[in-house]
Amino acid sequence: MTWHLGHLCAFDTETTGVDVESDRIVSAAVHAVGSGDQYGHEWLADPGVEIPAEATAVHHITTEHAREHGDSAELVVDQVAEALAQWAGEVGAPIVGHNIAFDLTLLDRECRRYGLLTLQDRMLGRPLHVVDTRVLDQHAVPYRRRVSETQGARQLITLAQFYDLPWDDAAAHGCSYDALVAARVAYRIGQLAHMRRRDWPERVLAERRLRFHAFRDLTLAELHALQVELAAEQAAGLQKHFRKTDPNAVVDGAWPLRPWAEPTTDSTEPEGATA
Repeated sequence: MTWHLGHLCAFDTETTGVDVESDRIVSAAVHAVGSGDQYGHEWLADPGVEIPAEATAVHHITTEHAREHGDSAELVVDQVAEALAQWAGEVGAPIVGHNIAFDLTLLDRECRRYGLLTLQDRMLGRPLHVVDTRVLDQHAVPYRRRVSETQGARQLITLAQFYDLPWDDAAAHGCSYDALVAARVAYRIGQLAHMRRRDWPERVLAERRLRFHAFRDLTLAELHALQVELAAEQAAGLQKHFRKTDPNAVVDGAWPLRPWAEPTTDSTEPEGATA
């Protein structure tokens, strides 16, 4: 069975911000689709910190709402990691998402924050396969332009439009909605990879240097390994672009999880310190 025709475990989070080392999960969704089975669950967490107004403007979850209706962050993080481990480890489904390295890294840091087993620990040595629609799309359609000043070439809405999927602005940025759209995009990419070029839709053929066939006939392990390489290449290209204006710009190309660095404590007191 080709990789897009089996189970796909869609995953997405809404958060307090974009720093994976310090921000918190506010809501999360895990939806397993394909092969006749259907599973879906969404969690709302009280992150234990204030949700900034900028984050609320994106996902519409306020601090007050999360505190009143959310479960404890520790419970939510534990249940999300366990659901992913069951589908990825026991069933063997790939975890699918858009810019998934952000969500998986944030989940990893949340597990560590509460002293919980990480997703990798819960896999018990079984392989973790991941499908990132941003990485796949950027390789398959490398020269797509921005849609507008406010809509980028690689945003999930842009991919939905390109792959002829419905988009609901009111539902967007809800974790369940975004997770399921990402799974549908992954499925469409898999379809195109296995179609003859002359059968591709006109909107696809209108783009330049299409490379969907790079994903053809790959096992999940091979697709995962390819994305590790592609993500590193894409990050290096973006870093080169940023350094035209900022010589110190750094773009982390680690995928699908940014390495964990144990916190270090400096026992040296500053000069002039007193007891």
